[in-house]
Amino acid sequence: MSEMNVGSATSTYASYQTSSAKKADTKAATEGAKNTEQTGAVYEKSEGSEKKATYSINKMSKEDRAALVQQLKQDEANRRSQLSSLVQKMFSGQAGVAKLSDLFSPENLKNVSAADIAQAKEDISENGYWGVKQTSQRLFDFASALAGDDVEKMKEMQAAMEKGFKKATKAWGGELPGICQETMAAANKLFDDYYASKGVEA
Repeated sequence: MSEMNVGSATSTYASYQTSSAKKADTKAATEGAKNTEQTGAVYEKSEGSEKKATYSINKMSKEDRAALVQQLKQDEANRRSQLSSLVQKMFSGQAGVAKLSDLFSPENLKNVSAADIAQAKEDISENGYWGVKQTSQRLFDFASALAGDDVEKMKEMQAAMEKGFKKATKAWGGELPGICQETMAAANKLFDDYYASKGVEA
């Protein structure tokens, strides 16, 4: 081989070696970058980091806690008031239907049709919408929906129901019809049965 050929081969080899080294360095750098992208920055916890977790409730001031308690109390009072108002309306409606069904004298029938009276009688019958069974069950269901399965809250709801009954009596202008008295007694019986199922006294 001539000197020229040897020099040329050496030069080519040296160039190849440099190019290969560059490719190897580039490949290593690329691999390193990929590994960094895949793993991301590695965060190691310090030993005390677990103790620093705080919850927003712990950050509440005394005034904020007092305001929250007051709001919860107000919500509870609103529920009792809501039930009391509902009971008043329900008994007023029941009394009105009962009164309508009692309209038998000719002077009272002037503005009331026979069909209306027949419907009223059906509504306050044993299985009617305004009858003792359905009305007392609705009262109890409303109370239990507001109180949940909580005996103490159920007692509060029962007291609210009785308050509503008194308001309805006052709004009626005298004692409510007998069906209303029976309904109230039936609703109280449902409460008593509930308390008995929980093993507590009314």
